[in-house]
Amino acid sequence: MKEKMKEIIAEFLGKDAADIKTDETFSDMGIDSLDIAELVMQIEDEFEVSIEMSQEINTIDALAEYIENQK
Repeated sequence: MKEKMKEIIAEFLGKDAADIKTDETFSDMGIDSLDIAELVMQIEDEFEVSIEMSQEINTIDALAEYIENQK
């Protein structure tokens, strides 16, 4: 799941997935709140889940844990 998220974010940012760290915050990656909204929609479609974003969900690791807890 984290690898797929890295691919989605890397494509969005125009980077290589290997350059994306799962423990780096979205803001440190250069992703702002509007970008997060767009990425969340893509991730929701990919994993067929509904994501309620919060301040605590600020890394790929945290987002993956949130999705796992939704299943």
